[in-house]
Amino acid sequence: MRVSSKSDTGLVRKQNQDNCRTGIFDENTIWAVVCDGMGGANGGSTASTTAVEKISKHITENYMPDFGEDDIKRLLAEASSIANNAIFEMSSRVDELSGMGTTLVACLARGDKLYIIHAGDSRACLITGGSLIQLTQDHSIVQEMVNSGQITPEEARVHPRKNIITRALGVEPRIRLDFTVSDFPENSMLLICTDGLTNYITPERIVELAESLNGDELTEAFVAEANEQGGGDNITVVVINR
Repeated sequence: MRVSSKSDTGLVRKQNQDNCRTGIFDENTIWAVVCDGMGGANGGSTASTTAVEKISKHITENYMPDFGEDDIKRLLAEASSIANNAIFEMSSRVDELSGMGTTLVACLARGDKLYIIHAGDSRACLITGGSLIQLTQDHSIVQEMVNSGQITPEEARVHPRKNIITRALGVEPRIRLDFTVSDFPENSMLLICTDGLTNYITPERIVELAESLNGDELTEAFVAEANEQGGGDNITVVVINR
């Protein structure tokens, strides 16, 4: 397995409020955390940085190679809860950070399985066999509208309320998280990204780039293309190859 990542401010925002971190336990086990912060001039950056630091620390200090699925779920949930508590406490204590929060995708890729926990509209997608399969479902207003049949997925991509999320770390004392387990076939790729990528590049184009590039070249290309299409948001991508 190999992992590459890149985070970029984009062309419009003055500050990068995204954050990410990755690590390798062994040749068949990789972890990654991606966060997209929100809340004021400093709040979003503080929230995403705090989440990445707390979650990364908990995963690296507590993961054991003999963990089963329930152990991994508990590990990711505990890490996310620690981060949620830290962000919420800080936002309650510091006026200028009030209301801050962050999306989250945290993943442990081990062998032929992916273990993912998430909140918000940052995404984990599997690229395999010429297709992109979204493994996480956005916690957002427009996703709820899609689920109820009010709008189509295509309409959701350009909807004026597409950036309003319904879950985020640090906003409430407790956070509801979704845990997903997926197969990770040979010669496939996991993409974890913030909406600065998916709001500017179509799934078809993501697959096209992934079929022609790899590693750091691919993450660079994702960011460059999102910027070419407007770069209206921070852009963060992590790619794990098997």
